[in-house]
Amino acid sequence: MNNMHPLEHNPAIRRVSPWLVFHIASLATFLVSIDTTVLYVAFHSIAKSFPEANPTSIAWVMNAYTIVYATCLIPAGGLADRYGRKRIFMLGVALFILASVLCGLSPNIHTLIAARVIQAIGASFLGPAALSLILEAFSKEKRAIVVGAWGATGALAAALGPAVGAWIVDAWGWEWAFYINAPLGIYCLFMGIKTLNESSNPASRLRFDLVGMLLIIAAIAAITSSLIEYKHYLNQPHIPLLIGGSGLGLLLLFVYWCKKTSNPLVDLKLFQNRTYRAVNIAALFFSTAFATMFFSFFFLMTKIWGYSLPQAGLAMMVGPATVVPTALWGGRMASRYGHKMVLVAGCLIFSTSSIWYLNEITAIPDYLWACLPGQLISGIGVGLVMPSLSGAAVHDLPQKDYAIGSAINQAIRQIGTVLGVAITVSILVKSAVNLDDFHLLYTIQFLLVITSAIFVSYVNTRQS
Repeated sequence: MNNMHPLEHNPAIRRVSPWLVFHIASLATFLVSIDTTVLYVAFHSIAKSFPEANPTSIAWVMNAYTIVYATCLIPAGGLADRYGRKRIFMLGVALFILASVLCGLSPNIHTLIAARVIQAIGASFLGPAALSLILEAFSKEKRAIVVGAWGATGALAAALGPAVGAWIVDAWGWEWAFYINAPLGIYCLFMGIKTLNESSNPASRLRFDLVGMLLIIAAIAAITSSLIEYKHYLNQPHIPLLIGGSGLGLLLLFVYWCKKTSNPLVDLKLFQNRTYRAVNIAALFFSTAFATMFFSFFFLMTKIWGYSLPQAGLAMMVGPATVVPTALWGGRMASRYGHKMVLVAGCLIFSTSSIWYLNEITAIPDYLWACLPGQLISGIGVGLVMPSLSGAAVHDLPQKDYAIGSAINQAIRQIGTVLGVAITVSILVKSAVNLDDFHLLYTIQFLLVITSAIFVSYVNTRQS
């Protein structure tokens, strides 16, 4: 009887198929994932709609969202634990839908950035709650497989996002990249209200640390700004160095604050576990590399090879589509042999794609030879790594820490995405981009992923 799943001996809880819970929670996660990839496609369209905006402000349409999302994930995880995973999940979906509509209606770049901040808050509410609902619905023996399937859902969104988004943006404008969230979001609300069970841990501590939130937002914003703006101060390099140094100083102050305050934004005790610590450091490096790869692809297709936006979107589908079956297979392997083998193999495979692009990409369009093999290789690598990072992060955590533990992991991955976007913008957003710029990015990607491979070698989730 002690091994029974909680739902099996609690008469107050409706019997709901675990896979129905997975369907609703994953569909909402799908919305957040597809919204990110669509924005990569819409970058140039948004710039044309707001001629008064500079590349830096356009970049903040993505980065303001990602920074706020990353920062709010952690208190949102605590809210889900304390006040109810279903309740916070539903609130997050509703906010995300509302903000998506406001984004599409934005009359200027500043309003769009503000709407993106609201959208980020909604996304942060639904993300940790969605994963907690999924983890709670399944037995521990099946969680590695289920987390792999959950990661595959995000990969499917990444596969569909560029092609569908490019077609939508090209045909109807960037506004519809946001409007498309409404119908699927409303469906999630209806199904969630109707079928999901509520669960919570009222005794959990709520981590609403305003000082910590402001410190980490300011730190990441300063570091990101220094990366984006450095090329504008080539004659005054001390300015971006000063901004970046201030960001690093704020980051150290954030760590000090979390050590000293009684209820910090980030519980540093979680990082005493070697696997959790290694997974999160690796996630930062790998997410940075992934963002540079994904975002730079559209610059290569449109600026160097002369592809139209819909052509570039279709060309991008193959790699992410490869992620889906790989993630499912990787989840099974992680369940059987532990996450370490899957993570190390995935990082090494992904690094091979960077070497391929570095040696094969030229100014002459050659999708079948120069691009397609690299996409297949990177898709396999991402499929092995991304879901396994999520699974390994929560593997050894007690149930009460599912939401907060996964929230910290997701937040770190989002910070990596911010850094990746900033690096890509700093190198590629200029009047004349050339192949040397892409070669520099591929070299950076390789170094980041190899560093990630070193850290995941310390992961140990294999059952003894």
